[in-house]
Amino acid sequence: MKLNCVVVDDSSLQRMVVAKLVNNHPNLQLVGDFSNAIEAKNCMTVHTVDLIFLDVEMPVISGFDFIDGLKVKPQVIFITSKAEYALKAFDYDATDYLQKPIVLERFNASVKRALDHYMLRQDNHDDEGEHIFIKSNLKKLKVFTNKIKWIEAYGDYVKVVTEEDTNLVLSTMKSFEKDLSKDKFIRVHKSYIINIDKVERFNSKFAEIGVTKIPLSRNKKEDLIKALAIA
Repeated sequence: MKLNCVVVDDSSLQRMVVAKLVNNHPNLQLVGDFSNAIEAKNCMTVHTVDLIFLDVEMPVISGFDFIDGLKVKPQVIFITSKAEYALKAFDYDATDYLQKPIVLERFNASVKRALDHYMLRQDNHDDEGEHIFIKSNLKKLKVFTNKIKWIEAYGDYVKVVTEEDTNLVLSTMKSFEKDLSKDKFIRVHKSYIINIDKVERFNSKFAEIGVTKIPLSRNKKEDLIKALAIA
């Protein structure tokens, strides 16, 4: 098994170092190395990329801004000389964070983490079906989408309410919505996304899931009726 990788760093020397580490690793395949985020994004429109080795501080578009602009987000290992970016990298759901200068042993440990996570994502044989991964309380959790009842905006976070528990995830509603099936989930309000399979009844103002009344925006009732008809 090999992960397709790109290296993005405005330093030609640093790109060469990381590219060499990638080429020497038996489980990595270098797709390309780029000096800026624009070139990398263009490459990713035509090539499947599983893992990005990404510098944080780059001109015009930073590493964090680059990730914000991706619709499909591969795993990311951030690379930088400044330790203070580590916490923010974690907020971006980074697989790992490498501090310059990169040590081979530490690089290999990061790759192993990426490989383990890739294998976990590929394990689609679970009887409970489609799932997503969320990061909550410093833990990465596997959540089966058929168990999600609704998602609620909660300041800088979203609240993911399932049949078993509730978790807070650092994300915007718009970003979180991209990971959900459009056939099963619908945005019924600026602050709510609901699983249409969980709706028990509704009127012009609310959709009811159990004892909870989810507010409906004025123009969303028709969308909900259509979604329920298709489902």
